[in-house]
Amino acid sequence: MDMEKDNSATSGHNTDDEDKVTRKLSSTSIVTDDECGGDDDNDEKRAILLGPQMGLKEQLEMDKDDESLRKWKEQLLGSVDLNEVGETLDPDVKFHELIIVTPDRPDLVLPIPFVPDSKGFAFALKEGSRYRLKFSFIVANNIVSGLRYTNIVWKKGMKVENNKVMLGTFSPQKEPYIYELEEETTPAGYLARGSYSAKTKFVDDDGKCFLDMNYYFEIRKDWPN
Repeated sequence: MDMEKDNSATSGHNTDDEDKVTRKLSSTSIVTDDECGGDDDNDEKRAILLGPQMGLKEQLEMDKDDESLRKWKEQLLGSVDLNEVGETLDPDVKFHELIIVTPDRPDLVLPIPFVPDSKGFAFALKEGSRYRLKFSFIVANNIVSGLRYTNIVWKKGMKVENNKVMLGTFSPQKEPYIYELEEETTPAGYLARGSYSAKTKFVDDDGKCFLDMNYYFEIRKDWPN
């Protein structure tokens, strides 16, 4: 991702090379669900008040007289077996893989949580290379509303990216969802190379945190062997 493209990124670089700094991933620790810690940005602490949660059966029963709303929910739920889902109120979202897609190279598939190498990096990418990030995740129990992705990156203690993406609303299903982010380019230049630290979170409209990862990644002059 272009480091300076962020929605609320801070700019503290004085040279063109430094302004090109981009993000890549590598890991150290992971926290999930309601154990997620606070975000560095205050607006991540705001939860949208949607009213009391309901099980899927109760939601459909409540909307049975509103044909348009009922059809929308049925379309969203697709082939969900309501008897199998039961009456669990809280949605459950499990993230399984991060896939890094780069032209002319095999996809890099990283199980979540990441497994760092001997230097503490989950992976390294070549400077100036184009790539896309894809996340694989499964939704269970109930509909997850307003799932959003936040990624913050630092280099030498300075924030160089704060990227936020609204993924949307997802119904429970056995097969994993694959969500692909927009193509981005790693930075190039001497100052762009080196190690970065990052924090990735996935939170829904209720403020429920499903994934909170702190990790490291590296940008190199050439692709790793």
